[in-house]
Parts: sequence; C-alpha cells; structure tokens
Amino acid sequence: MHYELREEVYWANMELHIQKLAIYTWGNASGIDREAGIIAIKPSGLAYEELRPEMIVLVDLEGKVVDGELKPSSDTATHIELYRAFVKVGGVVHTHSPHATAWAQARQPLPCYGTTHADYFHGEVPVTTMLTDAEIDGDYEAETGKAIVKKFREAGLKPEEMPAVLSAGHGPFTWGKNAEEAVCNAVVLEEAARMAMMTEGICRQAEAIPGKLLDKHFLRKHGPGAYYGQGEEHV
Repeated sequence: MHYELREEVYWANMELHIQKLAIYTWGNASGIDREAGIIAIKPSGLAYEELRPEMIVLVDLEGKVVDGELKPSSDTATHIELYRAFVKVGGVVHTHSPHATAWAQARQPLPCYGTTHADYFHGEVPVTTMLTDAEIDGDYEAETGKAIVKKFREAGLKPEEMPAVLSAGHGPFTWGKNAEEAVCNAVVLEEAARMAMMTEGICRQAEAIPGKLLDKHFLRKHGPGAYYGQGEEHV
C-alpha cells in the first residue's frame, strides 16, 4: 500500500541521518498523497539504523493509522496541521539540527545575511511565539503546528517562499513539494543558521542583505522568470 510514497519517505528520513541532522531517534520526515489524503511518516522512537521502507506508517489527515504496525511519529499532529494549512506542500521535515535549533531556543528569527540563505528562503526565517501552558497541556503537537500556521498568517508569509520555520524553544521545521525537497531545505537551513552565527561572531552589528539582492537570488531560482539550473527538460 503506497509503496512508492513509503520508499520516498524512507529515503528522506535516512538522508536526515546521513547529513547528521538527526541522531539517535531524533527528527522525522513525512510525505503526502494529496489525492488519497494519506501521509507517510517515520515511526515514533525508532533508530534510523533499524528503519526499513515497510516500517513507514501511513495515517490519514485525522491522524488515524491506516496501514502499519508501529506507532507514527509523536510529531504527526504537527505535520498534519502543516499539510492542512499549506496545501501546496508535499513533504515536511522536523529536526533538532544544532545550529537551527539554537536559534529556535534563543527565540530569534534567522536573519538573511547573505545570498546562500537568499537562494532558498525569501527573507529571515521566522520564529513562532512560545506556546502557552494551556497549549502545552492540551494537544501539544497539534498546537505546535497551529502556532506555525498562525505565525505565517500574521506575518503574511507564503510557505512556498519561506519553506522553513523555527518553533520557539523546540526546533526547525521545513517543507517542500515532496519529502526530498523538504530534506534539502532542512540541510540548507542548518548551514544558513551556522553561517549566521559565524557572521555575528565576526560582527555583532551585521546587517541583512539589501532587498534587491535578496529578491535577485531568490527569484532567479524560484520566480516566474527563473533561470538558474538546466530547466525541466534536463531533469
């Protein structure tokens, strides 16, 4: 059942481990079949060395397991909230990668200091507000997702232009058109976070790059007139 989706999500999770964004049982990647309303996600608490494609759990958009013998990730409800709100998203990733998580723990947005960042994220990566005691005591994982969605709506951000967020006190979430792209964005986010920390270590008064340069780098890859790369015919 959904063998290709399970395989895709399996390799996405393994890539998180290979890239050292997720150690032990930390982190998770998921993908969705929009037409069927089925999400494939890593099992909860399972070490990456033990993971196999057939172990990837299938759930519906209500969080009910529709196929699989293991419990889905404890972060499943967060993924579901993102899939519900961001209808163009096909894959979601959550990690505790150290540099991006450090920004989340500091409750600070990640500034766009250079073009490396701008190639993937159209501006500073936002940080959510800290959850209230009632939200933590309630449906915690779902509330985490709702806080992300709320931040994007209040800030007028488009998830396709900003495929990442820092969950305050928690860690980063990224997404993309599929699980593979969501992992790519997680890798880039971690590097951008690391470089931003180095930049501030050199100059505490460092400034974000000008909007003109930000737009140039983001839009040449993602805009309507994008010209970076070889084009779809060579993919």
